[in-house]
Amino acid sequence: MIRHRIAPLARTLLLASVAVLMLLPVLSTVVNSFMTATEIGGNYASLGKTNTSEFVNLKWIPDWVSFKQYVQVLIASPQFLHMFWNSVFLVVPIIIGQLLVSCLAAFAFAKLRFPGRGTLFFMYLITMLMPFQVTLVPNYLMADRLGLLNSHSSIVLPGIFATFGVFLLRQFMSQIPAAYMEAATIDGAGYIRLFVSIALPMVKPGLAALVVLLFADYWNMVEQPLIFLQDAELQPMSVFLSQVQKEAFGVTFAASVLYMLPMVLLFLSAERHFIEGIQLSGVKG
Repeated sequence: MIRHRIAPLARTLLLASVAVLMLLPVLSTVVNSFMTATEIGGNYASLGKTNTSEFVNLKWIPDWVSFKQYVQVLIASPQFLHMFWNSVFLVVPIIIGQLLVSCLAAFAFAKLRFPGRGTLFFMYLITMLMPFQVTLVPNYLMADRLGLLNSHSSIVLPGIFATFGVFLLRQFMSQIPAAYMEAATIDGAGYIRLFVSIALPMVKPGLAALVVLLFADYWNMVEQPLIFLQDAELQPMSVFLSQVQKEAFGVTFAASVLYMLPMVLLFLSAERHFIEGIQLSGVKG
């Protein structure tokens, strides 16, 4: 009896320990964003030194709360806000466009019958399994031929037609009972009405999961902007955060906190649907 009680407690403690370890970098970023430059320098004074006897002495409570870094990011340096909005102008069109394309394509693959459907969907899966580096050169050459290099379109257009959304939403639409579709068809519903009135309302968890996953993926992209956007004025905040400089640790911490806020707020607002969507996506139709 005691062993049955200890086992769940041990699992809970283990999971809590793992969760705390996962949250430590985030907590460290938030705490450091409110520290003075001198205090941050003291925290990371031993970074880069070869003397193994010296360790990084991290402090979790600031001696003096400072908002100087946030003033620098939000007011004194407009380029940070400019790069933040570059991220928004890249991610939002990709999400909207991919939702539209993925919903239509997933409905076709799940509920319509046409020659070559299985073969075409298999090709979708193959392209989804390919690493980003495999399609990098063809995408670059195509963008160059179309005159899209050094513009947001060189990233937005390939993002809109990415295949992951089609795969995920097809899993949900395949689970819609055929009886619903047949009853609506008998009542005179066409494909558009079937799609709008039946398919979309029944895959809301999948849509929520897709939005969160897409936002997390494209909000943090670095390789595409570095390769397709040579003009620094067009690059998103993720590129700036990937090029951390020691003399600007404080500004980087503050920018990181502001940069992760949209992701956190989006997840919290769609948490229930997101978790439900992830759970249902593994169920066979």
